[in-house]
Formats: sequence, C-alpha cells, structure tokens
Amino acid sequence: MALTVYKNRVYIVKEITRINHIGLRVKDLDTSRAFYEKLGFIFIAGPVGPEPVAIMEHPSGVNINFILNADPKCSENVLMDIPIKNTGYTHIALEVTSAESALKTIKALGIAITEEVEVEGAKFFFIRDPDMNVIEFHQPANS
Repeated sequence: MALTVYKNRVYIVKEITRINHIGLRVKDLDTSRAFYEKLGFIFIAGPVGPEPVAIMEHPSGVNINFILNADPKCSENVLMDIPIKNTGYTHIALEVTSAESALKTIKALGIAITEEVEVEGAKFFFIRDPDMNVIEFHQPANS
C-alpha cells in the first residue's frame, strides 16, 4: 500500500478525486425536478433501479440522485428540525462565484432564504428544497 502526504497528513485512498454525486431521498419526482430545474439542473434519467432513483446534473458537474421512496407524510428534516441531533449529512454546499448574484436570483425565483451568513470574508446563504433538504450557496473568502 502506497501512502501519500498532503498538507502534512498521510492518506491512503489517493484514488479519490472528487464527490461523484449526492443522494437525496425525496417524496415526489415531479416536484423535486421542477425545483432543481429552477436552480439550473438538467434531468438525465430515471426512475431506474430497485429504489428507484432519478438523476439530475448541473452544468457545473454537480450530480444529484433522487431516491424516490420518502414517506409522503414526512414534513420535517429529521437531521435538522427535531431537538435530538442525529448523525448524518445535514446539507449540501454549492460553491458560487457571487453570493450576492446567486441570492438575487434565488429571491427572484420566489425561493425562501432561511439564513444568510458572512464570516471572515466568506458569504453564504441557505434554502430548503420541497423535501426540507438544506442547500447552502457558498462564496469563499477572497473570490
């Protein structure tokens, strides 16, 4: 096994190059598809497979797999909206070139902004999709 040093740390799985896709459990494909199309995602395929899954991709390369088996009665995000804080992925963060421009576009689309933050030059804001999944739009400092 070959070890690689990066930023003074040793790591083993050097073959990892990036995140390939994000899996989101959703209640309704048509509703999710319409929402993510507003954000610029393009429908690729689906439903396919035993779960089933539908796939959308943004021109930037961000790929989302919708897992189409959420409980239709579920109205909250169990990782974010209940007092007990369970383990798991809490949100996705999409890097943007201009948080100000992205914020203006999101507001023009009629999508509610749930939080805006600026920390040490980084600017970011959050929205929720129709299934209450959290999406962050993040402009790094000095960009």
